[in-house]
Amino acid sequence: MTDVTDINRSDDNSGGKSKLNPSGEAGAVPRLSEMAGVDSGLFTSTDEPELEFDEGGLELSSAKEELAKEGEGGAFRGGAITPDGLIDEDFEAELGTPPDEEEQSEFGDVEKYGIVEVAGDDLYGRKVIVFSACKLPSNKSFDHQRLLQYIKHTLDKYVEQDYVLVYFHFGLNSRNKPKLSWLLQAYREFDRKYKKNLKTLYLVHPTNFIKILWNIFRPFISVKFGKKLMYVNYLVELKNHLPFDQLTVPQPVLEFDAKKAAASKLQYPYETGRDGPKKTQQFGVTLQFIKTNSGQAMPLVVEQTIAYMKENKADEVEGIFRRCATLTTLQEVQKKYDNGEVVNFADYGDVHVPAATLKKFLRELQEPLMTYDLFEPITRLHLHDIPKQLTEVQRMLQDELPEDNYNILKTIVQFLVDISVKADVNKMSPANIATVFGPNLAWSKGQAKLSTVEPVIRFTQLLIEHFDDVFLR
Repeated sequence: MTDVTDINRSDDNSGGKSKLNPSGEAGAVPRLSEMAGVDSGLFTSTDEPELEFDEGGLELSSAKEELAKEGEGGAFRGGAITPDGLIDEDFEAELGTPPDEEEQSEFGDVEKYGIVEVAGDDLYGRKVIVFSACKLPSNKSFDHQRLLQYIKHTLDKYVEQDYVLVYFHFGLNSRNKPKLSWLLQAYREFDRKYKKNLKTLYLVHPTNFIKILWNIFRPFISVKFGKKLMYVNYLVELKNHLPFDQLTVPQPVLEFDAKKAAASKLQYPYETGRDGPKKTQQFGVTLQFIKTNSGQAMPLVVEQTIAYMKENKADEVEGIFRRCATLTTLQEVQKKYDNGEVVNFADYGDVHVPAATLKKFLRELQEPLMTYDLFEPITRLHLHDIPKQLTEVQRMLQDELPEDNYNILKTIVQFLVDISVKADVNKMSPANIATVFGPNLAWSKGQAKLSTVEPVIRFTQLLIEHFDDVFLR
């Protein structure tokens, strides 16, 4: 077995402020089985190091001295993301398709706990998958192998596009924790297929246990993967990256964070404390607000992004709408639009910038383009055959979707149709486009669930494949 970092014993009264070893190297030290007092390695032994627990999470008392000696730095950087703004990795031609329709989930025994949930997209159009430790049931009766299978089953639907993971650590304790051997098995089973398009893993409310796991797993974790992890000490730190109205945050986590924030006199995430939007603002407002203040029903962002992509042959760009631009670039573009400044996409020299900007604009609307009232009918469409679906969509677009929304939607979908026509070149079939674009058109008022994301994807695919049949006005 590969040697791992020695974890010694000391007291820790610093409130979890221990730092990682700046060298980032594992020395010539005892094996994990030796320091844990077990007879064999992580995969073969049924025993594991004894853990001690506090109300804030997990701490391994045997590791405190090592943590006290650690310096600043390491792959886990509190409140930071990769310096280049999470530049997208190499693109592969093979793209996933929307999941097959399932009447009943084969993982109903695990799914019922809500441990893993899909929470729509982040502010950059990337799918958000949430794992809540506080929802784990008793480890005496729960099958963690089934959980591992379910996690992979969920991720398989989204790993062919950019996505992020949010792990809420609060609530993990001696009664529900999986074995360390299971954690290492999970990391090894999540091969490049899962790691390639993972852009950020947010570790919310980390304790010393998380830092210790880093020491244990460091020999097995690549530097490239390590840079994707980010410590989040307070929920407020997520505000710049994730929409809180869509983020699935368990109530115990909210309560814990509120107490922690109050003790530190931090602003609670839901209290924005901001003034009203500027008259020039495009992002994060309603379509009516944009129309009233700009004098035009077609938002400037929609008009200009599509125009630029048409002029620069985005339909011939492999992976268009699938790949993300850098975070800093998107933030810069948004700031210009909101300040009423001129945005020249030619300055960025990347057609993925307007593509990502369009998705971000739609996702940040105060109400989705398809409106909240139409979300439930959309999720029920799959219960009918295709002719009935087309009739129902015609009715929704004709009678229930506001005129401005209709015209914006028609403009966008017409462009998506143009993209799909050249799928042999850009690898973006109607199914692939629907998978990455659909969730930006419709979502619920409450927290998104996996069961409602798939119908939205199928609805978007239907709009693209039957454009002439459903857009009648």
